[in-house]
Amino acid sequence: STQSTWGFYQSQKGMLSRAILMGKIIGKCFSRPLVETASRRLCFAQKPQTFWSPFRPVYRSFAALPSHKVLAMPNLSPTMTKGNITKWYKKEGDSFIPGDVLCDIETDKATVGFEMVDNGVLAKILVPLDAKDVPLGASVAVVVDDVKDVPSFKEFKAPAKTPAKPAPGPTPVPPKTPTPAAKPVEQPKAAPACDKKMEVPKEKKPEVCPFMHLPPQGDYSVSPAAKKIAADNNIDLGMLKGSGRRGLILKEDVLSFIETGGKYATQPKAPAIPGLPEFVDIELSSYKRVAAERLSLSKKTIPHFYVSIECEMDKMLALREKLNKFSKSKISINDMLIKAIALACLKVPDVNSSWMGTFIRRYKDVDMCVAVQTPTGLIAPIVPRANLKGLEEIASDTKKLIEKAKINRLKPEEIVGGTFTVSNAGMYGISQLIPIVNPPQACILGVSQVEKRFAVNTVKAPTDKPWRIVSKMKVSLSCDHRVVDGASASEWTKEFKKLVENPNLMLLQQPDQLLSVSYTHL
Repeated sequence: STQSTWGFYQSQKGMLSRAILMGKIIGKCFSRPLVETASRRLCFAQKPQTFWSPFRPVYRSFAALPSHKVLAMPNLSPTMTKGNITKWYKKEGDSFIPGDVLCDIETDKATVGFEMVDNGVLAKILVPLDAKDVPLGASVAVVVDDVKDVPSFKEFKAPAKTPAKPAPGPTPVPPKTPTPAAKPVEQPKAAPACDKKMEVPKEKKPEVCPFMHLPPQGDYSVSPAAKKIAADNNIDLGMLKGSGRRGLILKEDVLSFIETGGKYATQPKAPAIPGLPEFVDIELSSYKRVAAERLSLSKKTIPHFYVSIECEMDKMLALREKLNKFSKSKISINDMLIKAIALACLKVPDVNSSWMGTFIRRYKDVDMCVAVQTPTGLIAPIVPRANLKGLEEIASDTKKLIEKAKINRLKPEEIVGGTFTVSNAGMYGISQLIPIVNPPQACILGVSQVEKRFAVNTVKAPTDKPWRIVSKMKVSLSCDHRVVDGASASEWTKEFKKLVENPNLMLLQQPDQLLSVSYTHL
């Protein structure tokens, strides 16, 4: 028994010594990393700590960058898919506060300022001014909290999005050969799936330079780098002579062409063509291009019909003159027409509707779009809930919107939406304006100038003349026949004319919200 007890002791001693040795090894390996576990959490915000560990993590390239935020191209309208940055108001290293405009972004509707909602410093601009059609969600800038962190982002580049590889198409199965026993009726054999794409090959259109009236002549080969530089600078590769093998246009050829002054300007002088006058090709902005596409689609797909009517304006002009004596904001004829349109839409709600494809949406309130001419084109900011506002408030809102539109300071919520549009061309001396419906809205009203005309005097008196001079204005209502029929449009114009020729009726419908002045003076 003594021998067995001694053997058991030796075995337990050996196990204990091995456990102590293993504990020392584990302690050397893990004691320091366990203490520095909290510092590992800051590895992606600060410079990584240097400590030894068998499980030391592998840091990525952005692990050493300070805390930062990458700003993406914002969605400024429901139909926006891409945008252009037209101006940067902040430079790299400049600080900003909530409400500051970082840059101007040209969308499919207007040029809108990209306002900041927090404090910060612009560390890196990722999209230059000459970049076109920046997709929605693409990285445009990097902001940090401290100006000391700006130098760390001097070489920062936005991570490139790798496009998803298209799924391989199904392998075409050869048609089965019919057995001799069964003789099917002879029918034209369908080509395999892979051959369908080869039946009607698409003709490759000649590459047309954006600022050239004629396509480039002759065949040429170009390197990928040269092709990219030429596309970025709007250069016609047909004008270059390649210095590479077999006439290959190299990157150096394009750069040399740019250095010698061959780069096109924004509005270059086009080459003279025999028999044609000289011309200049003007590049379209994103807003004009999208507006042209939508108006063309509206005219092609929407069944338009038009209703016109003349209104006497003498009573409205007299009321406007009285109201402007007490109103803080000067009330225009257009402001009073906006109120009359909104109230007429409440009387005939079919006009204040939209075509939604499978159903018609009818609105309870009237969000009035007012067409405004700006240096960049026509834009229609919105006066929301025009039916609930008085003339003074409508005049104030309209004035602010027009000022913002002319300096490209409209916010997205001020240009997106709307249930009805009014376009007034009276200041240009137009006798009649018939506009195009702005989808998904169902109607738009075109307003002409106020003209002096002769009218039959219906009030007969012994001393009265059979005629009188009146101020008349002609309006034209363009309608979507899928939403509004002729009876509804005629009823709306009749209601609108009644409100215009008897403007005091507008006071009866909204007496508490029309104007914050004492009506005892009128």
